[in-house]
Amino acid sequence: MSARDRILAAIRAARPAPLPPAEAIAAEAAALLDAPESVRPRPVEAVLAAEFVRKASALGTSFDHLPDRAAIPLAVKRYLDTHGLPPALALQPAPALAALDWTDIDTHDAVAPDQTAALGLALWGIAETGSLVIHSGADAPILLSFLPLHHIVVLEERSLLPHLEDYAARMAGQPQPRNAILITGPSGTTDIEGSYVRGAHGPGFLHILMIGG
Repeated sequence: MSARDRILAAIRAARPAPLPPAEAIAAEAAALLDAPESVRPRPVEAVLAAEFVRKASALGTSFDHLPDRAAIPLAVKRYLDTHGLPPALALQPAPALAALDWTDIDTHDAVAPDQTAALGLALWGIAETGSLVIHSGADAPILLSFLPLHHIVVLEERSLLPHLEDYAARMAGQPQPRNAILITGPSGTTDIEGSYVRGAHGPGFLHILMIGG
């Protein structure tokens, strides 16, 4: 037996058992969804917003709770001042944000590679993981979620979902975005010698402006 034959024989011997039929796999997956509450993690907090804040805060996300969207510019100015940042930021070109009073802050649509701060809108928040859901679109440039050092995001409390599969259910049968981003805390990595590096692959700071409640 040649070396090639020995290698191929070893590969064949190590192959796992054949997969069950597709119908059996589908039935097993469906069975998991028959009683979702039996397999979903139970929240610690009784209120959905409190559970979202608990999960997200544990990952390094900061929060400011606002009564309505009109309070956004002042909250952004307060955040920039607290971090010693200039009163300027990239603003998502969404009508809901453009209509606000930005008198005290220099805003622009373009996102620079070294952008210090940016403000955008989240479509949903997922309480189970403390994650934000953002879709790219004509008025939601994808780089707004990746380039700035400080990513400030507006989230309506009424847009909170309990679990990740609730987001999937909301999107069922809907037009799919070109990019769907789930952001869970600020960017960080421990790839190099186990040392935590903040902002390695994206924003180093994530600040959520929670509207409503």
